[in-house]
Amino acid sequence: MTYLHLFLAFLQIGAFSFGGGYAAMPLIQEQVVTKHAWLSQAGFADLVTIAEMTPGPIAINAATFVGNQVAGIPGAVVATIGFILPSCIFVTILAWLYQRYRKLALMQGVLKSLRPAVVAMIFAAGLGILITTLFLNGTISFVFGNFQYRALILFLAALVCLRGLKWNPILVMAGCGVAELIAQLALK
Repeated sequence: MTYLHLFLAFLQIGAFSFGGGYAAMPLIQEQVVTKHAWLSQAGFADLVTIAEMTPGPIAINAATFVGNQVAGIPGAVVATIGFILPSCIFVTILAWLYQRYRKLALMQGVLKSLRPAVVAMIFAAGLGILITTLFLNGTISFVFGNFQYRALILFLAALVCLRGLKWNPILVMAGCGVAELIAQLALK
């Protein structure tokens, strides 16, 4: 039964997540944390970090990771297949439709209208991850001891390095990891 739940949860995510892996993260969070409680909110934040650091698309990495956490390697396979199956079907149909009707103004209008929704989904995912990272209880509350100042400093430093200095994202992630390791060792 667990395999069926994994398959159906990731089939639903795969069917309704448009705009790439980051746009799928709120849907994954809803299924994995809220609906099925397969991971805690902190576990989800760790999942995002691991899925981002490993090679491949973030959403597929997330599906594989969750499936493995819930039901081992067979669960990872089931969740991954559930996630990619809708895309395989949709892309095949859309490729055929696009080839047939690509010159129509209506087709171009539909594609343009999807862009704002995709941006909003990516923003929501990023904001959710930022809140989980900065606040220990996962919600915005300025209670003493709930805010993680070191995470804010690392976030701002990474933002400056990525956007301002145009550093390689892998180097920035590694640098943040080393900085956190040093901070953890210094506090012991």
